Amino acid sequence: MERSRTYTWEDPAISAAAVGQGSGLEFLREILAGRVPAAPIGAMLGFALEEVEHGRVVFSLEPGEDHYNPIGSVHGGIFATMLDSAAGCAVHSTLPRGTGYTSLDLTVKFLRPITADTGKVHAVGRVVNSGRRTALAEAQLFDAADRLLAHATSTCMMLPLPTA
Repeated sequence: MERSRTYTWEDPAISAAAVGQGSGLEFLREILAGRVPAAPIGAMLGFALEEVEHGRVVFSLEPGEDHYNPIGSVHGGIFATMLDSAAGCAVHSTLPRGTGYTSLDLTVKFLRPITADTGKVHAVGRVVNSGRRTALAEAQLFDAADRLLAHATSTCMMLPLPTA
């Protein structure tokens, strides 16, 4: 039986223009409050920012069969995307005005399968260490019973944003 899913997103140029106008934490709080659009990837995959503080963020997702791979569980790329977002946004939350970042690497370990029966999952990202040019962050994916489903580490490079 064929199924379909429809989603909408806002113009990503709006949020891109807001990056660096304030601190990274202020930017993420504006997204959380709905005053700046979230990234379209969240709408496409169905995950959303739930919590933001300095050096820590939480994203959530209700997994469904539209996230499945051919063997009947949530595709690892969904895990990886959530973990990458959580680790990167944790770093972003520590950045001063006028500074951006880019991911240099992402290492993911898949520990448990996820299905639609798993229920809501949370990706918790936190900064482990931050230097002048790079930051190390980790992200962990948990189910509602706080079982660890996946783990990732990411190195991010901080860079000055062009001024208008």
